[in-house]
Amino acid sequence: MELLKKRIMQDGKCYPGGILKVDSFVNHQMDPDLMYKCAQEFVDRFEGTQINKIVTIEASGIAPAIMVGFIMHLPVVFIKKKQPKTMENMLTATVYSFTKDREYTVCISNDFLTMKDHVLFIDDFLANGNASLGVVDLCKQAGATIEGMGFIIEKAFQNGGKVLEELGIRHESLAVVKSLENCQIELM
Repeated sequence: MELLKKRIMQDGKCYPGGILKVDSFVNHQMDPDLMYKCAQEFVDRFEGTQINKIVTIEASGIAPAIMVGFIMHLPVVFIKKKQPKTMENMLTATVYSFTKDREYTVCISNDFLTMKDHVLFIDDFLANGNASLGVVDLCKQAGATIEGMGFIIEKAFQNGGKVLEELGIRHESLAVVKSLENCQIELM
C-alpha cells in the first residue's frame, strides 16, 4: 500500500522506545478515505477466505474493522477492554498493551463469538502480538476459527509477526516498519 507508506513517512512521528505515532490519520484523528482504501486492501488480500465475522479490540481497530465489515457485508464485533454490566456469557483474556504499558482483561460475549464463526481479526498495529494472542485465546474458548489477521502497520523489529507464524496464523500487514532506530522511520 504505497499510499499508506507515503502517509506514514509524511505524517508519522517516532518516539523513543520503538513507538510510531500515527494519530493524525489512523488512530486518533482518522482519514476516512485512507481507512476505506486500507479496508479494501484487506478485503482483496483475504478474498476467497471463508469468513463470516470481523473481530477487533477497542478502540483503534474499530474504524478499519467497520470499513472491512461494510465492504464484506459482515457483522463486526469488538472485544471490550472494560466489562459492561449488561454482558452475558462472557469470555475473558488478559492482554498487555505495549503503548500504554499495562495489562487489560478484555472480554467478549460468547453470544457474538461462537464455534460457528470464521473470524478475520483487524487491528491498527502488530507489535509484540499481545492483542493477537488475546484474540487467539478468546477464539479458542469460543471454539471459533481464526481465518486470518490484518494489521494496518506491523513493526517487524518486534516479535508479533513471528509469534503468529509460529501459531500457523495467516496475517497480512499493509505497511511494515523495518526499524525506528534513532527515531528514523524505515519501512520495508
